[in-house]
Amino acid sequence: MEFDVVIVGGGPAGLSAACRLKQLANESGGDINVCLIEKGSEIGAHIISGAVLEARVLTELFPNWQSLDAPLRVPVTKDEFYLFRNEHSSLKWPGLLLPRSMDNKGNYVISLSNFCRWLGEQAASLGIEIFPGFAAQQVIIEDNIVKGIITGDQGVDRNGEPKGNRYIPGMELRAKYTLFAEGSRGHLGKKLSEDFQLAQGVDPQHYAIGLKEIWEIDPEKHQPGLVIHGAGWPLDDQNPGGSFLYHFENNLVAVGLIVDLNYRNPHLSPFNEFQRLKDHPQIQKYLNGGKRVSYGARAISKGGYHSLPKMIFPGGALIGCDLGTLNFSKIKGIHTAMKSGMLAAEAINDHIGQDVDINNVLTSYPERFKASWLFDELFASRNFGPAIHRFGLLAGGAMNFIEQNLFAGKLAINIHDRQADHAQLKNANLSKNINYEKPNGKNTFDRVSSVFLTNLIHEDDQPVHLKLADADIPISKNLASYDEPAQRYCPAAVYEIIEGEKGKAFQINAQNCIHCKVCDIKDPAQNITWTPPEGGSGPNYSNM
Repeated sequence: MEFDVVIVGGGPAGLSAACRLKQLANESGGDINVCLIEKGSEIGAHIISGAVLEARVLTELFPNWQSLDAPLRVPVTKDEFYLFRNEHSSLKWPGLLLPRSMDNKGNYVISLSNFCRWLGEQAASLGIEIFPGFAAQQVIIEDNIVKGIITGDQGVDRNGEPKGNRYIPGMELRAKYTLFAEGSRGHLGKKLSEDFQLAQGVDPQHYAIGLKEIWEIDPEKHQPGLVIHGAGWPLDDQNPGGSFLYHFENNLVAVGLIVDLNYRNPHLSPFNEFQRLKDHPQIQKYLNGGKRVSYGARAISKGGYHSLPKMIFPGGALIGCDLGTLNFSKIKGIHTAMKSGMLAAEAINDHIGQDVDINNVLTSYPERFKASWLFDELFASRNFGPAIHRFGLLAGGAMNFIEQNLFAGKLAINIHDRQADHAQLKNANLSKNINYEKPNGKNTFDRVSSVFLTNLIHEDDQPVHLKLADADIPISKNLASYDEPAQRYCPAAVYEIIEGEKGKAFQINAQNCIHCKVCDIKDPAQNITWTPPEGGSGPNYSNM
């Protein structure tokens, strides 16, 4: 199948690009044939975020978004920030001492999965062809030019053999331009970065894992629009991160923990640290008596400006979290992802139909990016993450306050973090062991029961989509040096060390995978490659 543009990924970046492409074509009286594919069972099925949205980008895309019934119904009413000293106490941090970038006045507490469903409806009404349930498996590269993608086969067994009449072969979707909007650590974006050396000369991308639950709480405790952020316990400067609790509609709150994947202690379990967080009195006062209704987890690209790769290559471009546009100083990436998609769409509109460049290089995309508020915003926050990583929460936070509030992000210094996240683990025998308490089933839970809440669907007999470059490394190297951290960093109990007939063995429970991609990032040997399973597989998030 041939199109003018193929977009891989139905998140905010991909959907915004699709909508903008059609808007521009309609404004000029022309036409453009756009196809968007999404590996989830439907638009929004794999989407998870905190989330607080800056609406100005939506106003740029759809000035009439209110009359279109966009699901922005809870404006932020109050910001609170807490420094958690330990498991019992916390200090409410004065707002005047926070970096200005953390002010949420004018923003909205939303469900990103539901917001993407709404964006999908707008895209469909504009004439975008949307194919949910199809996973892009390969990039078509001919004469060093990206010509589209190939979707994965469906209906194959563990050995890759067709399962009778359930077999559907993959499709070639060809286009003059292909936009990759797969989200954080996109497997095709990763491959393109290697093939076209897109990350040469920039800082390594840095990541975190975000774990989130939605709770229905006592109406008397519910404060729609209250936004709470936290730092400190249960994490520390060697194992950094932060927490959030957002009150949105219908007596629902989103509670979560973000753990930077440069953490040092291999005994640390991000999932169990999240469970510990919920026992803190400052969190428990809202959750007590409530009911957990959803759970999910996802990797977050947070390297920012210093980690931005080259965004274009012959035949296409990276957008959104595939590019790494999240603004860590704001703890927000939705508005930046949307803007990157819109800029890429405008660049395609500049180039489409022109035969001047036979290699189809979107040169106006980086030009438009550098002239946009997106560039200004990412540049102003370029030192935020590296300052905290290198100097710790308090000293790094003080530096960020000075730079953001006194110099508006224009201080003439550049702080870098050039150590890759996977290389940060200390040996297990040099690290403090962590004994996590058993879950009580009231406010703390185990991973298996949590995965149940993701509405996860995988065919048990499909090929294992988590690939090991060397099957011996988990036991011979990772277990010996790091007590095999995959047992703990995975938030879905995919990886286990079991006693087999020949001793210890590494077991992959691929059917548990919720597509967070942390294993692809944090494995110290970089031995695990995440690839998409059969299209339509994975979590089916609602309200996340």
